[in-house]
Amino acid sequence: MALRSVAVLLQEPVALFEYGVLAEVFGLDRTDEGVPAFDYRVCSEEDRPLDARNGTTVSAPHRLDATLDADLVAVPASPSAQHPSPAVVEALRAAHDRGAWVMSVCSGAFTLAAAGILDGRSCTTHWRHAAELSAMAPAASVDPDVLYVRDGNVITSAGTAAGIDAALHLVRTELGAAVAATISRRMVVPPHRDGGQRQYVERPVPTCEAESLGPLLQWMVEHLDESFTVDDLARRATMSSRTFARRFVAETGTTPHQWVTDQRVLRARHLLEASDLSVEEVARDAGFGSAALLRHHFTRCTGISPTAFRTQHRVTV
Repeated sequence: MALRSVAVLLQEPVALFEYGVLAEVFGLDRTDEGVPAFDYRVCSEEDRPLDARNGTTVSAPHRLDATLDADLVAVPASPSAQHPSPAVVEALRAAHDRGAWVMSVCSGAFTLAAAGILDGRSCTTHWRHAAELSAMAPAASVDPDVLYVRDGNVITSAGTAAGIDAALHLVRTELGAAVAATISRRMVVPPHRDGGQRQYVERPVPTCEAESLGPLLQWMVEHLDESFTVDDLARRATMSSRTFARRFVAETGTTPHQWVTDQRVLRARHLLEASDLSVEEVARDAGFGSAALLRHHFTRCTGISPTAFRTQHRVTV
């Protein structure tokens, strides 16, 4: 199906940024630069201004019948996305059944889930909401690590700006790389971003349900630059190695090795963001010992290399 008409389906309260992403990609006239014009329709079930909960209201000129022949029906985020009305659900199902593109931005994926569109599909949403979406749509495969997922004619995107990546992917798929590049240049964004959501996920020190390992976990965080084995930690905890390993998993939900690796990656992230240390120095300070080992674990945990992470996330004063 060619991409000529786009219907953005708003729900109250409206998330302005996510709605604005769709308006920026599809709602602006860029025909002077060779971008085909879209028949862009903003629609809602209600024939009234919609509240954005920040002193702003949004008027949707069209009702849900504007989705009936749209090539793309897009659902931006909304705090009410988990509880769409029957009319909204029916509009999305009808669009999907006739082969139209259906797309969500951030928590808009919950509306697609409520319509049953994500069942049997791979999808994503903001990493903070991934577990909740999995619980709501157990027949879906939710990937919390990626910026967007295309599965058939359904595209779901992660939080906020990831909607730009998903929208540009759709433009590139339907209209070609040159059109997507023209739009991205006007928006001053890359036509394709490296990495996924993992680079944005903060990994704090996990809390323990029990108190027995609390002091040891704190010691481990304070000595990440040192080398220690499970046997060393077991002796410090005055347990056998087998008992310690079993207790550690029970209280933290992961193995000692993975826990330490996650905390070392977290320290490396902070150092890459806020210090002038070289990658080799960051590796030593975080307890990895070498830049090669840091790159291996850092890329596995975040999806991008330490150097790329520093370039994207460096804090400057």
